[in-house]
Amino acid sequence: MNTLQRLHAEQGQSPWLDNLKRGWITSGELHAWVERGVRGITSNPTIFQKAIEATDDYDAQFRDLFSAGESVETSYWDLVTSDIRHALAILRPVHDGSEGVDGFVSVEVDPGLARDTDATIAAARHLSTTINEPNLYVKIPGTKEGLPAIQQMIGEGRSINVTLLFSLQRYAEVVESYLSGLEACDGDLSRVSSVASFFVSRVDTETDRRLEEIGTDEALSLRGKAAIANAQCAYELFLEKFSGPRWDALSARGARVQRPLWASTSTKNPAYRDTIYVDDLIGPDTVNTMPDATLEAVLDHGTVARTVDADLPGAHRVLDQLRSVGVDIDDVTRTLEDEGVASFSKSFQELLSTLEAKTHTFGR
Repeated sequence: MNTLQRLHAEQGQSPWLDNLKRGWITSGELHAWVERGVRGITSNPTIFQKAIEATDDYDAQFRDLFSAGESVETSYWDLVTSDIRHALAILRPVHDGSEGVDGFVSVEVDPGLARDTDATIAAARHLSTTINEPNLYVKIPGTKEGLPAIQQMIGEGRSINVTLLFSLQRYAEVVESYLSGLEACDGDLSRVSSVASFFVSRVDTETDRRLEEIGTDEALSLRGKAAIANAQCAYELFLEKFSGPRWDALSARGARVQRPLWASTSTKNPAYRDTIYVDDLIGPDTVNTMPDATLEAVLDHGTVARTVDADLPGAHRVLDQLRSVGVDIDDVTRTLEDEGVASFSKSFQELLSTLEAKTHTFGR
């Protein structure tokens, strides 16, 4: 077995691919990744922006859609839905073979709706109903406004990937939304699945910037430690929330845990190990979604050992030390949530602008 396969077989962690583009579907590369051990796929507006802008793989379909009278935005969703459907088919054997644990493909609602609960509910319901496959995850941002949407969708028996999570407080609120949604669901709970996408490397990027501004030896010694500590404390919270009488009652009805999914796991600072955000977050009932370059690095020299809860007291000490030197970790995570929503919204709008520009090269 290779490293990705061992992560799942020996440690109970599912490696997923954080990328999707049509050329991989048509060339067979996506299928090859699945054969190498990838057990799911995540996408977001930035990923699709890069895929559609960087190649002409989508041009023929877009031309046909536009010529048939489709709007630019409707055409965009048709392009994305087509890729998602093909990816779902490729991952379906993983889904069936894991009895519904893995094999998911995620598609995100319009990120511009992140602060609008009702619009998010309508968009998530539309995507779920339109694609209508058991291994689809609809991604909803874990903003304050997204919490009721998450609960509503779970209550309707739909599977959801909660994205853009940075803070422990928001993560706890997301788990509550998931549990409340399950309690309100009248259907077969074993058919409802969810992951909570907890972003990692961006926490170090923002925290390190603040530590360098402080500039003391104590502050500088904490660089590169915040993200892992934050995520490890989230795993501790996961273990706590998915145990006890409340969870036991739901589990008896067939409910599945909402697995933590480690996102943003490529290393942004070249001074850090290229697999740091994988090696230090390995444990059962978790997912790590990685861009292809990080997957290749893990295959070459990644760790296979339980690390995510090896030193939880140490993780708490790091967060305490950050506060003691003047880093407000709550403000860090609020900033990152706002920036994440803005970044995905910008990518979405830029992509629509790119498609609009393409329409000038062909007529109806």
